[in-house]
Amino acid sequence: MVDTDSNIVTLAGASSALDPFDPAALRLDQSFTSANVKKLITTVPVGTPNKQDFVRVHPDPAFHLTTALIELKDDREVYVVTGADLLNTLVGEWFSATLYLTINRQGVVRLWPVKLPASDGRRLAWHDSAAEAADRAMKKWVRVVPNMSLGAYDITEAVIPIPDPEWPTLSMKELLKIAFRDRLIGSISHPVVHRLRGMT
Repeated sequence: MVDTDSNIVTLAGASSALDPFDPAALRLDQSFTSANVKKLITTVPVGTPNKQDFVRVHPDPAFHLTTALIELKDDREVYVVTGADLLNTLVGEWFSATLYLTINRQGVVRLWPVKLPASDGRRLAWHDSAAEAADRAMKKWVRVVPNMSLGAYDITEAVIPIPDPEWPTLSMKELLKIAFRDRLIGSISHPVVHRLRGMT
């Protein structure tokens, strides 16, 4: 068809073929669906679950690790400490805790350090309530909310059925490497040791 007023030639059917908003042009090919995409885990936070998250704890003991940690509160960073000699050097700086693998409803995994009783056997309600929450979360979805007036965590269980989580296929070793790749203290020359000893 020729538009004699504008001298523009329009081919029949070409307008729909070139229209970027044609549903046929926007339809996603099935080969690009999320089922064919693998989510990579490149960050594993270490800390107490967010108070607004319902979480589960992996029930397999292979994903629970009792270890020595140092927390730099100003930096909001947690370091893992290895070696008996180093632990003896840093007495009073580290604490023992069990790291639990957790996951929230959005599929974000985290290592949750739950402190163990002090060497003198002294127990704190914060630590006991966190341990109870971790135990409950192995079977049910829970929220863990700090209650300053109580001096412990409030534990809330989900009241409606929620499907079990889909856990990552990574091993605990692989998850630890991701979580502590820049936060492993294995020698007295580590910058954190220098900082704690007033050398920097």
